[in-house]
Amino acid sequence: MVRQSKWMLSAILSMSLVLGAASSGAAAEEASVPAGSKHITLLHTNDMHARAVANGGDMGFAKLAGIFDSYRTENPNTLVLDAGDAVHGTTFATLMNGSSVVDVMNLMGYDAMTPGNHEFNYGTDRLLALTESMNFPVLSANVKDKEDNLLFDPYVIKEIDGVKIGIFGLTTPETAYKTHPKNVENVVFTDPAEEAQAIVDKLEEETDIIIALGHLGLDESSVDTSAKVAEEVEGIDIFIDGHSHTVLEEGLKADNGTLIVSTGEYTQHVGVVDIWVNEGKIVDREAKLLNAEAAEAIKPNEAVEAKVAAILEEQKEILAEEVGEAAVHLEGAREKVRAGETNLGNLLADALLFVTKADVAMTNGGGIRDSINEGVITKGEVITVLPFGNQIVTLKVKGADIKAALENGVTDYPNPRGAFPQVGGMSFKIDPSAEAGKRVHSILIGGKPLDEKAEYTLATNDFMAAGGDEYLMFGQYPQAGMFGSLDEALITYIQELGTADPKVEGRITEAPAPGTVKPEPKPEPEVKPEPKPEPKPEPGAKPEPAQKVYIVKKGDTLWAIARKHGTTWQVLRDLNKLKNPDLIFPGQKIILP
Repeated sequence: MVRQSKWMLSAILSMSLVLGAASSGAAAEEASVPAGSKHITLLHTNDMHARAVANGGDMGFAKLAGIFDSYRTENPNTLVLDAGDAVHGTTFATLMNGSSVVDVMNLMGYDAMTPGNHEFNYGTDRLLALTESMNFPVLSANVKDKEDNLLFDPYVIKEIDGVKIGIFGLTTPETAYKTHPKNVENVVFTDPAEEAQAIVDKLEEETDIIIALGHLGLDESSVDTSAKVAEEVEGIDIFIDGHSHTVLEEGLKADNGTLIVSTGEYTQHVGVVDIWVNEGKIVDREAKLLNAEAAEAIKPNEAVEAKVAAILEEQKEILAEEVGEAAVHLEGAREKVRAGETNLGNLLADALLFVTKADVAMTNGGGIRDSINEGVITKGEVITVLPFGNQIVTLKVKGADIKAALENGVTDYPNPRGAFPQVGGMSFKIDPSAEAGKRVHSILIGGKPLDEKAEYTLATNDFMAAGGDEYLMFGQYPQAGMFGSLDEALITYIQELGTADPKVEGRITEAPAPGTVKPEPKPEPEVKPEPKPEPKPEPGAKPEPAQKVYIVKKGDTLWAIARKHGTTWQVLRDLNKLKNPDLIFPGQKIILP
């Protein structure tokens, strides 16, 4: 037996998470590592979502590979592991159904990964084909076919400098509904904790270190989390986690000693876990994250950089591929999609309904970044319209929250706002004279009046589903399904149509709320001319009358101020020389005409 027996868990084991530093940095201070200890370094990533190129906080694949090279040079006893959601998420991946990311990860020198839910977005058969071209094992102990056969190897044992390391994989059962159901129609996701226990019982007899690669996450809405597995399964030393995009600077430690680590999302961090082993036992361990600033002096890997550049060049031809035709100009201008219904907004919303079969669809106008001209539509044009790689999710939403969401989207109407909703499967009216929060009325879903107590299936994007653009009412709902990216859905829908000919059809209109009575204009009193006084000599010029001003209050918009004072927002914009009429703030003085 390489590993000594673990303590038995109590019948009821509570899970408390504390900073991993309590068992790492503090331990290093209290006791030095025994002489002759073996030093193992684990480098880990999760939820990279094909962020191949450096952009903002994303370091990109070449930089990550440079970091891997640097650590391998410093310590040859280094493993590089990924906790899933790597081969899907941007056009770098989706234009080549994931093979581009696999090619780059092979160059980067990964030692193992576990599949996340997004790995299944191309279908299970495609994922299995991709694994054949990987130079490293894909591990999962709880993904099986309907005959109970494992689709992937459950674990692998690697020996480094005489230290035996067991690595096993776990995939979230949420994959069953967080990818398109057709992608996994013949796949069964079994209980991660049960499978983990069976693997750990086996690996304890054969290894010195046990590592879980789990795409489970720490979201409270999830049933099967890394915390739950760590609580129920004793014997896991390091749990490299993904799925919830959680940033754990120094890891989280379970009561039974398991250290959970996670890097957050995209390529913004590389996780580093240093482990010291003496006579088959871990004597110290330390977890940290490395970001772009900390890795500024590390050079990108030239071979990976060249490979990424070559793939991007190759994809130019793919982006020129025709996906269909537009019978009319598809309107995506910023000032249009953020202030009213457009034919492109309708087309996109209908695409969401087409792929999800939801009751209603809603997407923010600010996510539409360009128009498409009449004529041939290319993939590149669609991606230019929808450049963010947002994913389509469905939520089971109460009717009252659909109304609240629409109210949120039209608070600035008719001024442009990124949150303005483009909708499908529904229609509504806006009363701009009403106060914000009480403007939306006459909501119809499927031609029937909205029932605020009823539950509807809503298709939207993951940004709004998480509360983006102040759609906070959606954040309380767990995802009911996931259906790929917005650009993929629009391409699929246009290909289905052949020729896209969407219309502005009155889904969003302006009208007074029912029961609103406009006051009759009062007749102006007759003004009699007053006798002119005799002019008197003035000692000097009189001062100019003070300009009339309005002090901006919280919640004000330029349009509302203009209406209140009998003018237009354009007049106020020009009079006050406002470069951005949407940007006014409480306490600001607005000169009135």
